[in-house]
Amino acid sequence: MQDNDRELLEVLGRNIRFLRHAQGFSQESFAPICGINRAYLGRIERGEQNISTLNLIKIARALGVSVGKLFKGIK
Repeated sequence: MQDNDRELLEVLGRNIRFLRHAQGFSQESFAPICGINRAYLGRIERGEQNISTLNLIKIARALGVSVGKLFKGIK
């Protein structure tokens, strides 16, 4: 993975973490709502995991936001 790719994933992960925290969810409580594993969610939030489109949709729905909102700050 190239450095720029990693940076993009880190921004995405920070956005997800920010929105999750803003709604008062822990990783442990949020992961089952999304239907994903807590460890996988942690890797996403740290920018270590190249997330699938389907899982992005699941996370956005669980947060009640558009998928586009997860990409804030990514150009």
